[in-house]
Amino acid sequence: MTEHANGTSGATPKSQPFYESEPIQAIKLKHPGRIAFAVVLAIFAALFLWDAANREAYDWPEVGKYLLDTRIVAAAGYTLQLTVYSMVIAIVLGVTLAVMRLSPNPVVKAVAWVYLWIFRGTPVYVQLTFWGLFAVIYPKLGIGLPGVPPLLEFDTKALMTAFTLAIIGLALNEAAYMAEIVRAGLLSVDKGQDEAAVALGLGWWHTMTRVVLPQAMRVIIPPTGNEVISMLKTTSLVTAVPFTLELFTKQRDIAAVTYKPVPMLLVASIWYLLITSILMVGQYYLEKHFAKGVGQRPDVMKPSIATGAISVQGEPEGLGDYPTYEEPDGRKGIVPPGQRPGGGGA
Repeated sequence: MTEHANGTSGATPKSQPFYESEPIQAIKLKHPGRIAFAVVLAIFAALFLWDAANREAYDWPEVGKYLLDTRIVAAAGYTLQLTVYSMVIAIVLGVTLAVMRLSPNPVVKAVAWVYLWIFRGTPVYVQLTFWGLFAVIYPKLGIGLPGVPPLLEFDTKALMTAFTLAIIGLALNEAAYMAEIVRAGLLSVDKGQDEAAVALGLGWWHTMTRVVLPQAMRVIIPPTGNEVISMLKTTSLVTAVPFTLELFTKQRDIAAVTYKPVPMLLVASIWYLLITSILMVGQYYLEKHFAKGVGQRPDVMKPSIATGAISVQGEPEGLGDYPTYEEPDGRKGIVPPGQRPGGGGA
């Protein structure tokens, strides 16, 4: 004798109706404290703006006069050039140093460690001052052997301008920090990725460029964006070289003539904020690009019809291999596994 869907002999199971559950009426939680805090902040901001608009020291007409002055615009261009050139060199050198730090060769690893020790351990202003005195320390640069007249010799002042020395000083200092950022990004990639790439027959270059770096960029991009913005502001220190055509030094020179330092500082701050905002937008899209597929979950699959409304139509192929029961209308259904003999059903 065969047991049927309800676990008793000779009984016909009844299909269970499907009930649509009522949607949850979610009530948004109110936060009166947040609203009050926001109102207080808005009041303080309005008071500050009203005070700043009427304070004579800011001299907003003077700010508007020099905001688009050709000297200020040209200085902003030099500042942007210093930032871009220095960061490009720093990133290339930083990647090289990061690979050296991860090298199994102890000599190469030690060279990279000493570089980082020196350039991270001394202030950037001191380094820029040193580069400003480079032509005094080394008036001639030559290629040759000690005690023998050099084969080639160059005048340092003619070969290296203040602009070039400023880029070198900023880039060498920044490379030490970029090396640690890149190293952290490379170490964040699971070691199994390298092993899988080797198993697929990929060489070191293809493994690094197609497997490791695309995953490491998710970790590298955010701090690198911060370093770019920091570099933009660090260019104000190149006056130690001395290079006097960048934004901060140029506004200071103009303020020395007009005797109005506060409006000129506001002009420089507006330009710094403008360039920083553009860089932040670029950083956002870079992070979004390299974060594809990270932290995403597929949408929950929802059935197109209610499960309880599904029934077996006719006798499908292979139906005779399973215990069946007969509906009142003559259709046949498969006994659920839990209600078969030995299935553990109730």
